[in-house]
Parts: sequence; C-alpha cells; structure tokens
Amino acid sequence: MQKIKKFPIVDGNLGWYEISPSFAKVLGQRIKGEQKFDFAIIGAGYSGVAVAQRLAELNPDASIALIDALAVGQGTSGRNAGFVIDVPHNLDAAKSNVEHDRKLFNLNNFAIQRLRDFKDKYSIECAWQKAGKYMSAHEESNLVGLSHFVETLKAGRFDYEIVEGEALKKRLGTDYYRSAVYTPGNVLINPSSLIRGLAESLPPSVKLFENSPVLSCEYGPPHKLNFLGGRVSAQTVVQATSSFNEEFGHLKNRLAPIFTYASLTEPLTQNELNRYFKGVSPWGTTSAHPAGTTVRFTPEGRIFVRNTLHYQGSLHSNAEGLEQAWQQHRRSFQARFPFLANKVFEFTWGGMLCMTLNHQSVFKQPAAGVYTLVGCNGVGVAKGTYLGYYLAEHICGLTSDNLSFILENSHPSWVPPDPLKGLGARLRLRQESSNAGGYLNRPMLVGD
Repeated sequence: MQKIKKFPIVDGNLGWYEISPSFAKVLGQRIKGEQKFDFAIIGAGYSGVAVAQRLAELNPDASIALIDALAVGQGTSGRNAGFVIDVPHNLDAAKSNVEHDRKLFNLNNFAIQRLRDFKDKYSIECAWQKAGKYMSAHEESNLVGLSHFVETLKAGRFDYEIVEGEALKKRLGTDYYRSAVYTPGNVLINPSSLIRGLAESLPPSVKLFENSPVLSCEYGPPHKLNFLGGRVSAQTVVQATSSFNEEFGHLKNRLAPIFTYASLTEPLTQNELNRYFKGVSPWGTTSAHPAGTTVRFTPEGRIFVRNTLHYQGSLHSNAEGLEQAWQQHRRSFQARFPFLANKVFEFTWGGMLCMTLNHQSVFKQPAAGVYTLVGCNGVGVAKGTYLGYYLAEHICGLTSDNLSFILENSHPSWVPPDPLKGLGARLRLRQESSNAGGYLNRPMLVGD
C-alpha cells in the first residue's frame, strides 16, 4: 500500500477563485462508500480535466471519476497568472530549435482553440481576452533577454511587435518599462473561472469529486484509491497532481517544486480608471528575466502582481512566506504604479510551479493501468490541455505525429533527492533573483 503523506492546502487568499462568478457553487461531492469506475483521474486541473474530456469523447459508455483534494479552481490551475501562451516562451536564442518551436506553437494553438470552443459552447464566464502578451524590460541589463526572444520569434516566423517609450506607456498606463516585445496570440483569463467552467460542463459519464484527498493507493489492477470514509476502484488510474505526483510512488527525483506568490488589488475606482488608464485595454506582461515580475491589468480594473520564488519541499507555504511575499509585491507595485501607492491588495496567495530541470514533462505509463502526467513548467493552461488530450489518446491506443512528438520530448532530467535538491534549488533561485534586478524580484528562501 502506498500511503500519501503530503496534501494540497489553500495557501493564502485565492484571488482568482474568490472573484470567480461560480465562487459559491459546489461542483462535486466528497467520495464516500465503495465506488467503481473504468477510469479514475486524480487531479482536476487543466491536465486532469483534459484527460477526462477526451476519454469521454473516445469512450462514451465508460465511467470516469475525476477527483480533486480541494475544490476545483483552488489548486495550481486557479493560482497561476492566467496567461494562455501560444509562442514558445524561450529567452535563450542559442537553445532554440525552429522545428521544435513550430510544433509547440501548433500544439499551443490547438489547446487554445479547444479551450475557446468549450468556453463558447458552455458560455463559461472567465474574462477571456485575446489581449496578446508583452515581454517587458525595465533595466538595460534585461534588454538582452528581449533581444534573444526577438531572435527566437524571427527564426520561427512568429508575429511580434517591439513597443518602446511613450507608445508603451500609452498602452500600459505606466512608464516603468523601457521596452517590450508584444506577441498577439496570447489569451488572458481568470484561470480559476475557466477550469471551474470546464469541470462543470463535463459529460454525465464523468463524475466529479471535490475535497477528497487520496489517503493511500493499493495498486492492481484493479487499482484502489482510499479516502476518508470511501474507496474508488478502477482499471486505469491517471495521476495528474502537479508536484504531489511523487507521493503516489511511481515517480521519483524528477520534480522541483518552486513556490511563487501573487497579489490582486481591489478594483480601481472609476475616477482612477479615467485618470490613469483612460483608453488602456486589459493587458499582461511577463519579464525579460525568468525570475522577474508578471503584471496584469484586468478587465475588472484590478492589477495583478506575481513574483518571489523559493523552493518548498513541504509543498505548501506558510504565514511568514505570505507576509514576505506581500511586502515584496508592495514594493514591485509601487515602483510601477506610484500614483496608486495606497491601493489595497485584496488577495495574496502562493502557488507552485512544477518544474523539471530540462523543462520536459512527465508523460508516461509506469505500471499496468497507471499513467503519470506532470511538469508543465509554468505554462500549464495550454500545455496541460494538450498533454491531457493526447494522454487520453495514448491510453486508448491511438497514434499521431503530435503524440509521437510529445513522447519524444517527455524525458525530464534526474533531480537529486533532498537535502541536495533543496540546497541546489535555493542556490539557483538566489542567483536568478539577484540577476533579475530592480524591483523585479528578490530572493526569498524560506525553509520547509
């Protein structure tokens, strides 16, 4: 029997979740009693939902359980920045491969189209905006990252625009950034609202369970998942639980759980919008440095700030970490929007980036009837969607060029166990954070 020792928790005040239109709605029930299914999917994030959607399409008569330890939208799928990115997010032109980048671009756009189709079909309210994305730089040292990104975009024949100075200020409502590269295909969303809408619109053959953490597993097949007061038996189990996947016994020394934090302001007043953001459309920017700050101006008139990285082997944050992140967010926010210096952060929360050293995901069958999908490396809305779709096809014995590409590029590098993993991660984060410069980010290396 494989006992689970670490469980997801709610880290802070989950802004996207709490402002979601379906915030008060219960989507699934807790698992109680003995239940049997053909398929059991652990993790109701973008990967898990995509697996369930495609399995239901391919096997309309099959029974499918979709299980989450929290409420849908409270996990990693609802804590990210809400970017659905189309172009490869590569800042190192020397490591770029044009053919590889074009395939990723096609897969990302396949995922965006699939998400858009579900959003339209089921009228999911998720603040969907095809707003594009800025990659911005404040300090001269970070302009190198922009130039490398432009080289990647040129080589791959991707659309982009360089925006600088007064033109950039007019678009963003702040003069903090010196230069930016704008790519038009990115979509901005409330990620918690979208994943909740997708889960709610699953077909009747998929039964959704929320607030049901797996306590232990007995592998067969049939496989048995044990819960407080309940058990699920299934011939096939899919484990799509982000950094918690290693708890289930079929994955070891491949993941580095990196915590990052975000804050979301209260809505700007109409006077503030008219004075400072008149004519400014919703936008989102990532940093030209990998450890820099992500910022969004949302359709609701809120400002989102995300930065601060640390390794957390416990897989959850703490009060000290949240407080330090809040302080860092205040500095970053005030540097960019000094005219809003007293604006209140209504929400501050922590969330995990499930990273692998070479940025390749885990996409494999480690045992009979057991499949593992994890490691989206910070671009999980699109990547999790297409990986989940093709994992379902893989389970059903289908083949395709896209599936072959995914299998060929799903060999994550070995990561040493703790304490070496934690030591290495902290040293790397300290180096990356110090290189980010300015108020982009500062190292915060809170212990476990």
